[in-house]
Amino acid sequence: MKNELTLALVQTDNHWEKVQDNLSMLTNKIYGIGEDIDVLLLPELFTTGFTMTGENLGEPMHGKTVDWMRDWARRKDCLVAGSVLIKEKGKLYNRFIGALPDGKTVAYDKRHLFSFAGEHEVFEQGTERLVFEFRGFRICPMICYDLRFPVWSRNTENFDLLLYVANWPDARMRAWDTLLKARAIENLCYVAAVNRVGRDRNKLNYVGHSAVIDPMGEVVLSFDEAAEGIKLITINRTHIEKVRRTFRFLEDRDVFTI
Repeated sequence: MKNELTLALVQTDNHWEKVQDNLSMLTNKIYGIGEDIDVLLLPELFTTGFTMTGENLGEPMHGKTVDWMRDWARRKDCLVAGSVLIKEKGKLYNRFIGALPDGKTVAYDKRHLFSFAGEHEVFEQGTERLVFEFRGFRICPMICYDLRFPVWSRNTENFDLLLYVANWPDARMRAWDTLLKARAIENLCYVAAVNRVGRDRNKLNYVGHSAVIDPMGEVVLSFDEAAEGIKLITINRTHIEKVRRTFRFLEDRDVFTI
């Protein structure tokens, strides 16, 4: 079982509703990663921006974006992950997709749709949480607004890493920073979160604050505010196990189903 996992977080602006332009831009960025990595984490709706008027942009699971993700997963021998606007059986989904090096994918549909902005009127709500294993680490992906709901994120399945991909505006960054730490502390796991930067067509500003937080709530990776960039960090299973042996809080957790 692998004891370490190297994460690459991509904090970036995007081209509004221009799928190919975003894929080309990200390709150029990824070419610059010379190190070996295990996980490449991209923001929420990284090829379109947080659009709710782009039904014609919905792609199938065998479409351009997912194929691009599979290609990079194979080329970099890593998990490539982020959320994509997917159209399936006439319905739209804000779907987290993890492309694996062997060509397979895992998927999670956003559970908590942002009703404040009308997202629930456009996308179908997800019903199933996803926990999957990759290189010895158990991973649970979430999307943006899911961060506000601790019951949905509760570590009842002994996962090691929570992934959050987001388009989280600067007006609510205090909540973002605080809740990321809370999710790490209460679940005794690492949290890796990627948020976009820039300004979108909805006139919302994004300043990033992408981060990795350890099981004790310590920020072990951060970005300059509003700056594009890619940063790498290696997380350690031994650290998780040590924290959980010392602080056995998960043994006292409530047992429930949703």
